[in-house]
Amino acid sequence: MPDNSQRTPSSHVADTGSTLVARLFRQEKLSHPGKSGFHLLADGYDAFVARAVLARYAEKTIDIQYYLFHGDATGRAIYSELHAAAERGVRVRILLDDIDLADRDATLAAIDAHPNIEVRVFNPFSRDTMRGLQFITGFGKVTRRMHNKSFTVDNQATIVGGRNIGDEYFSADPDLAFSDLDVLAIGPVVRDVSQSFDEYWNHDLAYPVVLLNKRKLTEDELAEKQQEARKLAADFQQSPYMDALRNSNHAKALRKGTVEFAWGRAEVVYDSPDKLLNAIGDRKYMLAPQLAPYIAETTKEFTVFSAYFVPGKEGLQLFEDLRKRGVRVRIMTNSLSSNDVSVVHAGYRKYRKRLLATGVELYEMKKQLSRKEKKAKKGKTGSSKASLHAKSFVMDRQRLLIGSINLDPRSFYENTEIGVVFESPPMARGMAEWFDVNAEKVAYRLELKDTGEGKKLVWHDMDEQGHVVHEVEPNTSFWQRLWISLVSILPFESQL
Repeated sequence: MPDNSQRTPSSHVADTGSTLVARLFRQEKLSHPGKSGFHLLADGYDAFVARAVLARYAEKTIDIQYYLFHGDATGRAIYSELHAAAERGVRVRILLDDIDLADRDATLAAIDAHPNIEVRVFNPFSRDTMRGLQFITGFGKVTRRMHNKSFTVDNQATIVGGRNIGDEYFSADPDLAFSDLDVLAIGPVVRDVSQSFDEYWNHDLAYPVVLLNKRKLTEDELAEKQQEARKLAADFQQSPYMDALRNSNHAKALRKGTVEFAWGRAEVVYDSPDKLLNAIGDRKYMLAPQLAPYIAETTKEFTVFSAYFVPGKEGLQLFEDLRKRGVRVRIMTNSLSSNDVSVVHAGYRKYRKRLLATGVELYEMKKQLSRKEKKAKKGKTGSSKASLHAKSFVMDRQRLLIGSINLDPRSFYENTEIGVVFESPPMARGMAEWFDVNAEKVAYRLELKDTGEGKKLVWHDMDEQGHVVHEVEPNTSFWQRLWISLVSILPFESQL
């Protein structure tokens, strides 16, 4: 790797109390001293709108940190908002994991060339060796990634949650609709997210993209790339998707400062970036110990939304302990058919029977959206496949965790993550009640059935025709199930 010791450190700007974003929510914050405000972003349109409007209102700084930042329509649209902010004099810091940046150094270097934009790449792969080979030779180093996701404007408002930047996260992909969840937050919690960002931004693993870009752009090439980016962003402004965003009630509420917030005490939990430089399982750098007290205080109900769910022995023990204490445990994750990373299912499937035997309630997301659901999401031409991507815990209908954290070994041991735990009984009750009403509509309910010859899994499905019971993984082929059965034998659960 190139020498990274001369990178210029920088920090969030603390003196932003007079900015437009601060003024929008000042009265609300004064009415709730010491507390943070939270607004859930469950809808893909609203999640995009929140980022776009905040970027347009930025006056001093925008700090974004993402695992994935696609170069598709919404990715280009977000970039156009960042570029427009930089043109106004806003300092923009972009920190991206390197997992999705193959062959994009020149493009990122062109973005970085703007005097008010700086791009850094976290834990980069070597540019001198094939990436596929590095996954083998660099196992334990390049296989550990920065999975954090945050979007912070003027140190006054932040968005934290499960969404990366890309069409599938914002209801703009015709083939895949992620059911995801972010939270827009204001108040003291924003400073903690900014502090977390600074730790990663100034870390030894954060490389300025100009150090990684092997082919330096000429002035003409630079101008061409910048012009191309502007054209792509301009084209997106004329799209039906952007027309829908212009008419968004959420956009109007943000502009007027009338967004409704739930207020409460909050804590930002995150892995130290040093986690990627130290032994796997060194709890000193992990967020798991930060979550432990909240789970220990849960006495009645623990509800989980986790896109990728591989509990492992430690997680299994956690759920067994909760059940022994009389805590109701409900988990929604992806089915084999809805999982966008199907190999994860190989790690999860081996724990289902034991979890059900202890009284844990399991629900697996359905693959296909109904006609009514498609219309509600995007109209008649909406995405046909649904996949759960949210990461959230609801504890005793009093407290919530929303962030980038899945319940799997990769989140807890391999990657770095971030989340916000906040006290909000109304919001926590709302999410738990959504589960009460909708779980069996959007997901299969699993049951461990006694057949007389042993215990067998069945999937209960409530569809437009009524109640259906499946005796094999629904909406899958024999070959899919065979492949997953074979993969589950391999000893790589820690990487799932």
